[in-house]
Amino acid sequence: AALAVPEAGLSLWPRRHGTGKGEDSFKTSPFHLDLWFYFTLQNWVLDFGRPIAMIILPLEWFPLNKPSAGDYFHMAYNVITPFLLLKLIERSPKTLPRSMVYVSIIMFVMGASIHLVGDSVNHRLIFSGYQHHLSVRENPIIRNLKPETLIDSFELLYYYDEYLGHSMWYIPFFLILFIYFTGCFTPVAEESRMPVAALLLVGPSSLYYWYLVTEGQIFILYIFTFFAMMALVMHQKRKGLVLDSNGLFLFYSFIITLLLIAGWVAWLWNDKILRKKYPGVIYIPEPWAFYTLHMNNLHAAKESL
Repeated sequence: AALAVPEAGLSLWPRRHGTGKGEDSFKTSPFHLDLWFYFTLQNWVLDFGRPIAMIILPLEWFPLNKPSAGDYFHMAYNVITPFLLLKLIERSPKTLPRSMVYVSIIMFVMGASIHLVGDSVNHRLIFSGYQHHLSVRENPIIRNLKPETLIDSFELLYYYDEYLGHSMWYIPFFLILFIYFTGCFTPVAEESRMPVAALLLVGPSSLYYWYLVTEGQIFILYIFTFFAMMALVMHQKRKGLVLDSNGLFLFYSFIITLLLIAGWVAWLWNDKILRKKYPGVIYIPEPWAFYTLHMNNLHAAKESL
């Protein structure tokens, strides 16, 4: 019999010599408190917190022709998140397709970097009176630009930010989460429960996914991922397999996210101005569009008193 020669070099992936698919199915993994906590913390600080940091910090510190504090948050997010995703895949009890994960990570970094540029300019325009609840051509500061071809340039910037950047960012992100989710099954019923730490994190995690789906306008991607999770859970249940603690954490986070989105839509259902900007069948307003429409007006009213 020929001797197996181990691969040379370092790898992010654990080696599983002689491991078959059947053996993978019976491996279990404890709840990854450290990774899920880091995910939740950096998502809230570096993603949700970046536009807030840009607004509240003095403009003198970050002139409009220079990167803002939020841009540096975004740069850190673009480095830390791929690393955490790789570590999450590394801890999967199941051998996962490496090539698909590598390509997804590369696409994720490209999309998040494209979004960094477009989002940076779009958020800086707020200081010049840009209103996110209006389309590019309906914004007063854009509508009067001369020559009019400049408006096309701003629409191109908006396309890179809201469409191309979001697609290349979020599709790989949800794909990696789903790939990891496929390995979160165990035949041991006692291991299908969430520890206290997971219960404490599921709320902040779900609230962030709500922000991600609504602000990123990716409800279709989210709901298809959620349906795929449900189908996989039912399929594995027929085999006598149940979700482990990590799988339950992801699954419950997605369920609560759906409830939060439903509540958000119901609250703003009769908002005529937001209805005009989001005229399609799926009506899910962006939180920052709501902010520039209602909260900015509230702040201006307070300052005038």
